[in-house]
Amino acid sequence: MNPTFSSQPNLENRLKTIDSACLKDLQEKQQVVLVDVREADEYKREKIPGSIRVSLSNFDPNQIPTVEDKQLVLHCQTGNRSTQAAQKLFTAGYSEVTHLQGGLNAWKACGYQTQINHNAPISIMRQVQIVAGSLVLSGVLLGTFVAPGFYILSGFVGAGLMFAGITNTCAMATLLAKLPYNQKS
Repeated sequence: MNPTFSSQPNLENRLKTIDSACLKDLQEKQQVVLVDVREADEYKREKIPGSIRVSLSNFDPNQIPTVEDKQLVLHCQTGNRSTQAAQKLFTAGYSEVTHLQGGLNAWKACGYQTQINHNAPISIMRQVQIVAGSLVLSGVLLGTFVAPGFYILSGFVGAGLMFAGITNTCAMATLLAKLPYNQKS
């Protein structure tokens, strides 16, 4: 279906949800354009077959394909980012947008198939969590058993995480993305 346009961005009335069973039915009938708004590393690791990726981080409504007689459905991991992407579509003039309720997690909970690439690295955000957690734990252990000055390491990581949350930028994620195994092939 082609998007219908409106000038009023009222998210509550125009954001439609679809459950996994209805989406599966639409896929089997080839009546859906499924857009995954997760990041490239997440999409590379696991995706719903037939989905295309338009990441929320650089979301451009002009990249969303419109196919006549097919329903556009957005999805992410849980439904939060697809809601944000829908808001961007409303701002661009779409009058109604549909997203998968519960995202990829709900899809998998229903036992539906995903394409998994076991050779893809884990997501950058999980890598950040592992590294940040390791640094905090190391700072606490070293501060407790070696010298109290090591507590500064834990404080520094905590401040960095707080800054990342406030500014929506993450220096650690940027550095981890430059590692060879995180580079696009």
